[in-house]
Amino acid sequence: MSRCTIDHSLEDVLAKLKEQQAFLPAEIYESGVRFLNERRDQEILNDIFHLLKKYDLADDEECRRRDSEMGKLFDQS
Repeated sequence: MSRCTIDHSLEDVLAKLKEQQAFLPAEIYESGVRFLNERRDQEILNDIFHLLKKYDLADDEECRRRDSEMGKLFDQS
């Protein structure tokens, strides 16, 4: 994933997670909420934001790839 020069706040990431909730598998959404309850560094917040960005417009294969990436991140907690 290319690096974005914009830092996304925890509030931005939580808002994006909520915005995409209807399109995400329930377990990804729930583990994301739990994961974000812990203090996270800026790089992780940016990565999660970009995995969620336009998730609702992604095709099934891309959604599965993003689900896998988020699952790996969220399992680190």
